[in-house]
Amino acid sequence: MPIRIAIFASGSGSNAENIIKYFSQSDTLFFPLIISNKPDAYVHRRAENLKIPSLTFTREEFSEGSQVIQSLKLYKIDCIVLAGFLLKIPACVVKAFPDKIINIHPALLPKYGGKGMYGDKVHQAVVDAHDKETGITIHYVNENYDEGNIIFQAKCSVLPTDTPEMVALKVHALEYEYYPKIIEKIWG
Repeated sequence: MPIRIAIFASGSGSNAENIIKYFSQSDTLFFPLIISNKPDAYVHRRAENLKIPSLTFTREEFSEGSQVIQSLKLYKIDCIVLAGFLLKIPACVVKAFPDKIINIHPALLPKYGGKGMYGDKVHQAVVDAHDKETGITIHYVNENYDEGNIIFQAKCSVLPTDTPEMVALKVHALEYEYYPKIIEKIWG
């Protein structure tokens, strides 16, 4: 029986698509659902192209959590992968999926984590701090932003001439390379 994994995404869904394509021939991991908090997020178009159902919940519905849990049960979801999902996961969802929710953060936690630290804001902070390296952190999700136990980190260099956009390209490359492999290692 394959493990059924839902992907939560708020934006374009490039990581979601990368993960789904990586596991397209898998007998052990199956991705039957994508959930978003934005009805106009491009991830819905990707889901449609991949022939995967996608649902949208408002911020209020997410915060309350019961409709999200109902949908996850309806699709018989075992685990959740956050791929560019910007809302805090409510305690009731974390409790319903203990150690079954993982996230990827575009920096080396604990640096540049927490509320409001996502995407380009993280890369700008790395450049502004003149850090010599950055990377990705894959971690379990708990009730607090970016504070769950770290599963894996990968690093890349930051040159003095790098712009936030250049840093983003390096970090995205790490995300695409490692996120599917770590998902496979944990649940495959």
